[in-house]
Amino acid sequence: MTSATAPARDRAPARDVAGLGVGRALGFVAPAMLLIGAFLVFPALWTIYIGITNYRLTGVEAVSPSIVGLSNYTKALNDALFHNALWLTLLFVLGSAIIGQNILGFTLAWVLRRTRPVVRRTVEAFTLLAWILPSTVVAYLWVAFFDRDGGTLNGILGTPGTAWLIDYPMACLVVFNTWRGTAFSMMLYSSALQAVPPSQLESARMVGASGWQTLRDIVFPHIRGHVLTNTLLISLWTANDFSPFLLTKGGPNHESETVPVYIYNVALQGGELGYSSAISFLLLIANLLVSLVYLRLLRRRS
Repeated sequence: MTSATAPARDRAPARDVAGLGVGRALGFVAPAMLLIGAFLVFPALWTIYIGITNYRLTGVEAVSPSIVGLSNYTKALNDALFHNALWLTLLFVLGSAIIGQNILGFTLAWVLRRTRPVVRRTVEAFTLLAWILPSTVVAYLWVAFFDRDGGTLNGILGTPGTAWLIDYPMACLVVFNTWRGTAFSMMLYSSALQAVPPSQLESARMVGASGWQTLRDIVFPHIRGHVLTNTLLISLWTANDFSPFLLTKGGPNHESETVPVYIYNVALQGGELGYSSAISFLLLIANLLVSLVYLRLLRRRS
């Protein structure tokens, strides 16, 4: 027998450590599988089916939709409003997640690691509060902050009458989402920084390394995996976030209409459920591709 088959021969067979047996084990797994099938698998399959029909919210097509094949997908590829929504979504993800939440979250974690415990806990509590509050509450607070008449921002800057959500809708959304989602990045980076050996940081300080040199040569190599994971998660969350609708409803004139908001407007305001389902499936494919790229990068790193 060759040496290549030796490991397979010597490998111990899988044992039923809990002593449940196959039937009982399946019984324990079944409730979770039913929930996954009901709330994840079935909706995904139904969305794929609806995406190849002309199903509408009202009218004849709502009662008896017909198969249209890939017409909805062809329409999406030639839809200027969908292209606009894709571009705005990329800007939203880049500005508020990849740059905003990443940098602000790491900065807070880096600064707070040496502060007094009472200060650190206070800042963490207020930051987490922004994250755990319902999106509708947070959106209402920011609408009041950006309000043209009596808004907090206009009062601070002394610019009465400035309609921030109309004149600068995407900038407002980026600031709003950065403020709301920084807590996750801060907590993740706070945990990651615990893995950086204090002796290496002290050695860098003793040899006169600058702050940037310390981050580049010591800190970032230790937390590279955390940065990658954090960037993937907040990017996916932001790309699928519906909160912009609560502030601007995609306006004015589609200037803040990200893909999730566009899907909602097409489905419920335009009544085109088939077309909106096709766009939803395209968004799902984009999420899967981004996740595959992340897994490939993570495997290459390991």
